[in-house]
Amino acid sequence: MNSAPKRQEYAADGMHAPLSHYTDAVRYGDIVYLSGCGPLDENLNLVGSDDIVEQARRTLENLQLVLTAVGATFADVLKVNVYLTDISDLKLINPVRQEFFGSAKPASTAVQVVRLAVPGMKIEIEAVAGLPSV
Repeated sequence: MNSAPKRQEYAADGMHAPLSHYTDAVRYGDIVYLSGCGPLDENLNLVGSDDIVEQARRTLENLQLVLTAVGATFADVLKVNVYLTDISDLKLINPVRQEFFGSAKPASTAVQVVRLAVPGMKIEIEAVAGLPSV
């Protein structure tokens, strides 16, 4: 009997096509790695133009699409990495994070970057979630 974890790739309904050679999420055993999500609609249009709060909301909505595709919720998220083009925006997006995560508090790292993959993006979030074995 082979008990090695099985690798499984996911493409989430409602998400835009990948910008590069990646998939929305990869599950390996009980861990799911979610690719970075940004404030893009299904047609790769930037949502929120110059508004970091609106961009954060769309980013987390996209993250929710991916979590749903893998059978998870925000309560299952163990770790997030938040990339911002202006680290001072962290205080502005925290209420939006609380709205989506509720009482669940993942481990978290916030990093300021020079720019992100799509011009105008101010935020990108990647995550790791834990799921029960299937």
